[in-house]
Amino acid sequence: MSGKNLPSHARVVIVGGGVMGVGLAYHLAHEGWGGDTVLLEKAELTSGSTWHAAGQITHSTSSFGLGKCVDYNIGLYSGALEAETGQPVTWHGCGSFRLAYTEDEMDWLRHTLSVGRSLGFNIDLVGPEKVAKLHPFYNLEGVLGALHTPDDGHVDPTNVTMAMAAGARQKGVRIFRNCRATNITQADSGEWVVETKMGTITCEHVVNAGGTYARQMGEWSGLQLPMTSMTHHYFVTEPVPEFQNLDRELPVIRDDRKVSGYIRMEQQRGLIGIYEKENPNSVWHDHCPWEYENWLFDADYDRVMPWLEESLNRMPIFAELGIQRDVHGAISHPPDGNPLIGPAPGVQNYWCCCGTQIGIGWGPGLTRELARWMVHGAADISMREFDPRRFGSYATKDWQVIKAEEDYCLRHEIPFPHFNRLEGRPIKPSPLYELLKSKGAVHEEVYGFERPRWFARDGVEQCDHYSFRRTPVDDMVATEVKAVRERVGIMDVSAFTKVLVSGDDAEALLDRLIANRLPRVGRVALGHMLNRRGRIEMEVTVSKVREDAFYLVCAAFFEQRLLDHLDAHRQGARVEIQNLSHSYCALTLNGPRARDVLNAVRQYSPSEDRLSNADFPWMSWQINTIAEEQVWAFRMSYAGELGWEFHMPRACLEPVYNALWAAGKPYGIADYGSFAMNVMRMEKGFKGAGELTNEVTLAEADVLRFARTDKDYLGKDKTLNTDLPWICAYIEIEPDGDIDGHGGEAVMLDSRVVGSMASVAYGHTVGKILAFAYIKPEAAAPGTALQVVIHGQPRAARVLGEPAYDPQSLLPRTDAIMETAQ
Repeated sequence: MSGKNLPSHARVVIVGGGVMGVGLAYHLAHEGWGGDTVLLEKAELTSGSTWHAAGQITHSTSSFGLGKCVDYNIGLYSGALEAETGQPVTWHGCGSFRLAYTEDEMDWLRHTLSVGRSLGFNIDLVGPEKVAKLHPFYNLEGVLGALHTPDDGHVDPTNVTMAMAAGARQKGVRIFRNCRATNITQADSGEWVVETKMGTITCEHVVNAGGTYARQMGEWSGLQLPMTSMTHHYFVTEPVPEFQNLDRELPVIRDDRKVSGYIRMEQQRGLIGIYEKENPNSVWHDHCPWEYENWLFDADYDRVMPWLEESLNRMPIFAELGIQRDVHGAISHPPDGNPLIGPAPGVQNYWCCCGTQIGIGWGPGLTRELARWMVHGAADISMREFDPRRFGSYATKDWQVIKAEEDYCLRHEIPFPHFNRLEGRPIKPSPLYELLKSKGAVHEEVYGFERPRWFARDGVEQCDHYSFRRTPVDDMVATEVKAVRERVGIMDVSAFTKVLVSGDDAEALLDRLIANRLPRVGRVALGHMLNRRGRIEMEVTVSKVREDAFYLVCAAFFEQRLLDHLDAHRQGARVEIQNLSHSYCALTLNGPRARDVLNAVRQYSPSEDRLSNADFPWMSWQINTIAEEQVWAFRMSYAGELGWEFHMPRACLEPVYNALWAAGKPYGIADYGSFAMNVMRMEKGFKGAGELTNEVTLAEADVLRFARTDKDYLGKDKTLNTDLPWICAYIEIEPDGDIDGHGGEAVMLDSRVVGSMASVAYGHTVGKILAFAYIKPEAAAPGTALQVVIHGQPRAARVLGEPAYDPQSLLPRTDAIMETAQ
């Protein structure tokens, strides 16, 4: 529609008519909200970034969630959308190759192959001779192999968007073109008011699908949505004589090393796309001009010339041809490269559908998941890596630019496991950051916080060591695990989210949000918060610190998610929600000598307890004095050892750490980091954020023991399901060389794929690879023999019925030897 009357009300208003906004409208209609959805576009559909996209899509992804999306998208483009709507989409199912020149690149392709097997993709690892057979014009000098994905292709971006628009309209969505939004504000009622050139519309849900305008649109509503516009080139050559008489279209070539981009046919011409690896160009740091419809920049040949020249070396038949058309357009890049799909931080019913650097490749699948999230309360894939709330207030505009430029340069680099993005850091260092760095710490960033990963020792260089195989870091981690298992270890865990919920209705609020029974004063409980589909929002530890106050702790990246969940369901409850994540820090002390260390520093009168089980039980907390500082001491352990966590005001962290370290020296105390912590939790069979996601219920995650049947809580009716499509199994895998797997790999029963791995780590204490895997229930019985595809090869595996380490969990409950206490 253009010029028609804008309705005064709608359930959903989507602002932005590119592939993301139209894709969401299409999928909301298919979820039943078509008649209640309005889409506003300031010019014509696709006139922002969508129209100038190259339109490629590939099954070559190591991301399990994105893999599900691209497989859906290819099915949509290759026939389903046109069959439904009658609108042509111009699908070119030519297939593609991703080339490898080094063993590291080959390992990347082997891992991608394993993930593709779990998703049922038509995918294979081939030699250069197969590439030459299907693409005889490419210079394969130095190529070791390639990932062949024959169902890939490319599509016309405008046709796809118009076809989804037609499908949305057929199901009742109203689309208004030439209708620019000028403001979005929230009314006292909680509804959203969208002001436009054609009038004002009030809605329950508003969606920012503004593309390169999305950040400035967020500012209308007081939101900080981190993304930066980066410019990307592709070039179309003159007609290629060798293409004129081909009886089929050549496959797309993705050459990450030499070209840093892609090369394909564009009808009878060649198309070369480049993501330069240095000197990237960001634009519109503060404001994208509203009048820039169908906007392109002049080509910057100097910036891309090294890769453009190499593309001609790789495709010699292009060398004597001229460039007939250059396309140099802007695309949104969030700080970590992943789109912003989900709720905006700190508000209700404002949804982000933006920041997508690969809209054609990822868009329809992601918008289908967002539609399910909006309509049903949860998506069907894990949205953790896309959730806009993964960033905090630290994501300032200047920082966004630094990180977007970093991401652009990494676009065609190897996505090594645990890749550490270093630009713009440190952001939120703990008071121990410099001290731990001087002791060899290699840090990682988690929700802006700096957290130690591991500690360099014995001549190992203090930097990230990247590989799909084991590296010297694994030896360092093994040393840390051994120290904790045999002596005592200490770790800075200040990055944890820490929230105090207090007030007359604090207990009532938490009781209806947490599936487990709440603890009494002085005790600690593990609980799960669910959504209305019964899926897991997050896992939290809950400590009752007063009759009217509870202290909640969860993973760092859930900080805003926890605050929003509490706020969304407070329903007038008389509570105060206080975020202590920045003002409070934390340490964890674990190992068989942890009690000795704590006893040596803990200040108490002769009448006080000596840390016995009777006086300081497992899963309880007390206020202790360490180094003249009062700290909250929680007796619990993610490592599965005798241990404590100490939470304290920020100023206390360094003196408390120093006191514990000095007291621990006689016992061989060691620093350890998140890598060792992950190994130990895997050895203990503790599920983490990789297993407890919005994809699964408590029953599917096999954690129903933390849910009570004698109370009501949000999602209870859905989470107690018995018809399970999958279940989280704990498995051991036989080691074979120096490759352990990285998650997402296929799990097979009798050569039939029955699921995929979530988390995996080598258990240094037990000498086995350990993993959690979501598999079909018939494959999940303890003792079942399985196979896991790691780097393309099957490995023998077995389902475990108990933790690989300390299966009776006796070590954390070790009692004090009272007569030795001083």
